[in-house]
Amino acid sequence: MGNQYERLFVRDMPVIVGEMDNEGEAAGLEQPKNLGDGFWLMHSKLVPESQINMTHIWVHEISEPVHWVNPHTHDYDEILIWTGSNPDDPRDLGAEITMEIDGEKHTITTSGSVYIPAGTVHCPLDFVRVDRPFRFSALSLAPKYTSNKDAAQAA
Repeated sequence: MGNQYERLFVRDMPVIVGEMDNEGEAAGLEQPKNLGDGFWLMHSKLVPESQINMTHIWVHEISEPVHWVNPHTHDYDEILIWTGSNPDDPRDLGAEITMEIDGEKHTITTSGSVYIPAGTVHCPLDFVRVDRPFRFSALSLAPKYTSNKDAAQAA
């Protein structure tokens, strides 16, 4: 039968370097020291047929609050996902995150996700406390990542 679908597998996740416009270093911010390397799980550069892109990064403990992502928008829908690392209580994030959606502040303390419709200003995203590492993922309903901080600032 052969390997007709082998091209659809990502077996070596590349580290994200310089592609997350308006977030972290690209926005003039230093990458927070409590973040591990960001990896692409899916991207059109990895699987040309892919119409989504997805990243993940480990977030490590902090002793004081840390700012991570500035306000921005996307021309596509996005889902942000945070998953705790306690196998005995998978709902326990082991952290407190704050995030704004169109100026409305939300506090996150449990594993979960949020759907961000295209064009919606979201962030800042900050870590208030991180007691135990957790995984943060972004699933974008587009073949590659793009954002617009200028639209966010004008809104």
